[in-house]
Amino acid sequence: MPTCLGCGAKITPDEKWAKFECPNCGQITIWRCEKCRIFGREYKCPKCGFVGP
Repeated sequence: MPTCLGCGAKITPDEKWAKFECPNCGQITIWRCEKCRIFGREYKCPKCGFVGP
């Protein structure tokens, strides 16, 4: 089960999540839960350190 990079919560299939490649390095898949997306919480790429909203 994927984990949100913003808060560390497990992402469930019934949730409105987002999944995309890191905008900087493109090597890591970023998963964000619905709450982190709504509140614009930051995430950090574990590969390159890119921080995004």
